[in-house]
Amino acid sequence: MMHSGAVLIEPRLELPNWGKKSKFRLALVQLHVSKIKADNLGRAQKIVKEAAGQGAKVVVLPECFNSPYGTGFFAEYAEKIPGESTQVLSEAAKECGVYLVGGSIPEEDGGKIYNTCSIFGPDGKLLVKHRKIHLFDIDVPGKIRFQESETLSPGNSLSMFETPFCKVGVGICYDIRFAELAQIYAKKGCQLLVYPGAFNMTTGPAHWELLQRGRAVDNQVYVAAASPARDESASYVAWGHSSVVNPWGEVIAKAGSEESIVYADIDLQYLADMRQQLPITTQRRNDLYSVNSVQEG
Repeated sequence: MMHSGAVLIEPRLELPNWGKKSKFRLALVQLHVSKIKADNLGRAQKIVKEAAGQGAKVVVLPECFNSPYGTGFFAEYAEKIPGESTQVLSEAAKECGVYLVGGSIPEEDGGKIYNTCSIFGPDGKLLVKHRKIHLFDIDVPGKIRFQESETLSPGNSLSMFETPFCKVGVGICYDIRFAELAQIYAKKGCQLLVYPGAFNMTTGPAHWELLQRGRAVDNQVYVAAASPARDESASYVAWGHSSVVNPWGEVIAKAGSEESIVYADIDLQYLADMRQQLPITTQRRNDLYSVNSVQEG
């Protein structure tokens, strides 16, 4: 069964391949998240399988895919890694032979709770674990106040992983607002940036797409952001609109607000062409300014 709202981008003409495979299919799973963890895990597993059946090689789940999003839920749903949810992700990645970006889950470690994304390879092995670096602490009077730091601790490392196609950089939701993180990922060779996220009905319409397009065009990379489906009855209502943006800043695939799968064919030859036509990477004035990571990795 194909989910409504699925978008399929027509593949471009096959172009020369310099070493790595120049094209692959990416799928974003815009999952409906309920309060029942077992249901969320089961549905995620099923939809990952559906995406793999449509040729996806990299599949991305949304932020907080195994539990409702909210400071009142994080402690209740928190797990160790490895644990129940990451076991399901590992099995799904292996069964489907995909790179699975496991959205995020509340992770308990040493008495602290983190908002954590686990990435698994096609062999089911954990490749990297990204703990959300920038906590979502905002206060927009009359619209939304949310303080992740009331219950969550921030991560302290950058997260990248290799695929046969390209290197991928990982951020979670609020991390996308920090342009320096994307710049460093691009500088370190990432050609795709993935951001499981859950923007809300205030920040979503204003900035969700704008930030993805900004990160993409500034760094000449593909940017993909996966949101939960919208649930008007939830305490925190997600904007939805999971989308993929190309290095030219165009939205090439986008969901609506309902549960769906978004597909895009990532074309790394197209990315290389863009960088050749607009050579900002080589024109950058490194003698005047630079953005660098304090830690290596």
